[in-house]
Amino acid sequence: MRAQDFLNLYCAEGVIKTVAAGISASNSSRIHVKGAAGSLDAVIAAAVFTLEPRDFIFIMQEKEEAAYFQNDLQSLLGREVLMLPMSYRRPYEYDETENANVLMRAEVLSRISEPGHAPLIVVTYPEALGEKVVSRKSLSANTFGVAIGEKLDVDFLEEFLRSYGFERTDFVYEAGQYAVRGGIIDVFSFAHELPYRIELFGNEVESIRTFDPVSQISVGEFPKLSIVPNLQSTTLHAERQSFFSFLSPDSVLWFKDFQLTGDVIQKCFDTAAESFSRITGGGKTQIVSGPEVLFDDRNSFHCTVESFPCVEFGSRFYLPATQSFQFTSGGQPSFNKNFELLTSDLERLQQEGYRTFIASDLPHQLDKLKSIFAEISTTVKVETLECSLRAGFQDSDLKIACYTDHQIFERFHRYKAREKFSKSKALTLRELQTLQPGDFVTHIDYGIAKFAGLEKKIVRDREQESIRLVFKDDDILYVSIHSLHKISRYTGKDGAPPSISKLGSQEWATKKSRVKKRVKDIAKELIELYAKRKSAPGYAYSPDSYLQAELETSFMYEDTPDQARATADVKRDLEAPHPMDRLVCGVSFIQIPNPRSRPL
Repeated sequence: MRAQDFLNLYCAEGVIKTVAAGISASNSSRIHVKGAAGSLDAVIAAAVFTLEPRDFIFIMQEKEEAAYFQNDLQSLLGREVLMLPMSYRRPYEYDETENANVLMRAEVLSRISEPGHAPLIVVTYPEALGEKVVSRKSLSANTFGVAIGEKLDVDFLEEFLRSYGFERTDFVYEAGQYAVRGGIIDVFSFAHELPYRIELFGNEVESIRTFDPVSQISVGEFPKLSIVPNLQSTTLHAERQSFFSFLSPDSVLWFKDFQLTGDVIQKCFDTAAESFSRITGGGKTQIVSGPEVLFDDRNSFHCTVESFPCVEFGSRFYLPATQSFQFTSGGQPSFNKNFELLTSDLERLQQEGYRTFIASDLPHQLDKLKSIFAEISTTVKVETLECSLRAGFQDSDLKIACYTDHQIFERFHRYKAREKFSKSKALTLRELQTLQPGDFVTHIDYGIAKFAGLEKKIVRDREQESIRLVFKDDDILYVSIHSLHKISRYTGKDGAPPSISKLGSQEWATKKSRVKKRVKDIAKELIELYAKRKSAPGYAYSPDSYLQAELETSFMYEDTPDQARATADVKRDLEAPHPMDRLVCGVSFIQIPNPRSRPL
């Protein structure tokens, strides 16, 4: 079953519709949702959002819980859920700013401030809420907009970017960087998870695209973009306000623990005040803004949330309730990897009228579970749910039991965080920057040459960055930066300098033809050898039983795609009636689990 179909079961339930109606009734609504075990709280929240789409802000108890809850909502709704993290590891320690977190905070503010934006879901935690954000007025004043068809002065854009602390580089790989290559401008704004590429025709914006900073491949096209600087460092003296003051009035606040949120916010404020006093030495001269400007305290937090409808859905409740909803549910039992015990529990639930689901985002894992249940019992009917949840639950009201595969096998379940691009990820670009003039490189079409640096060339009335290669007799070849994949660093015999190729000759083509012929000869010999081995008799192992599937699925960690493919290939070889001819290799310092617990 798809996650959306599973969610529809709850959207059709009367109590969920009543919760949604209570939220829309008044901004002074104070709703208590009690008794939601496991991931049932995320299911309820996702169903309410489906029925009453508006900005939902979820405040969890701490960072890791927020990340798991974010994953649950994304799996159930099949849409993006934003995270609002904290910027600093410690207050006033600007050298320890989390650049990726600053980007996510700026993206949340930018998305919320867009006029007529689609309903958003934001997950956060108390430490992140303790940091004030720039006001809408300050954000608008410090945002630079670019749209297709507009005139763009490159010099003015560069001046704007430099004034806000953007770093000019040859290639962008993290937020706060930009690159100019003729009529192409790459900017990694703090308002989007991917960098933008602006292409100009003269001084007119011709196209705007996002691209992967590692592969340089375009990801999406946009009619316009907003360049937002680092709001935590470049606008320290701008007007600041509570994050709640930034929200639209009809936003709904969901609290896991309202009182804990206020206590943590106050603790963060006190810590910031101590840090401020320490760095100023108690003097009157202030080189940075005071904690009351940059951070919220408990009293201001209580005041700002009064104008929003609030939902408390944890185990402790603080606000006086205008409506209270009690759910009867329990967590997923522990079966200690005992499938007989699990099967008997599922049979009991079915006899009591429950629909039973096993949730996993790994299709092969669900297939294994189906085969296990089919061999143990013919009466158990389990539905599969293609969805990743942090914890299973039994809902006695709707008669639904949803178990997770990782809890069944007591396997560690890790939330999936957004990929953070960094210098270490941009391997191809970094290798290019490490090349020194005189280093040998290989061009796939023209052969071996010497690298002679980067040079700007005019191509079709546009200035572009090109790679300069020197071949035999000082012949020069300019390669577009977009054809970087055709060039690689030369690797050959140790200490032996290679022979430089000659442009316009058949030398390189002849070498490639000679190598291809040798490869074909080797391939012919291998084919003959493999044909003989295929015809030789061997022992065919039987297909997996449920015991094998149970053993494999009980491993603590999930297989990587490469490990899963290697396991499937080895099994296929072992079940064939001829000798297996396969070698599985792994890097020595990485522990690779045995892909098969039978003789090889």
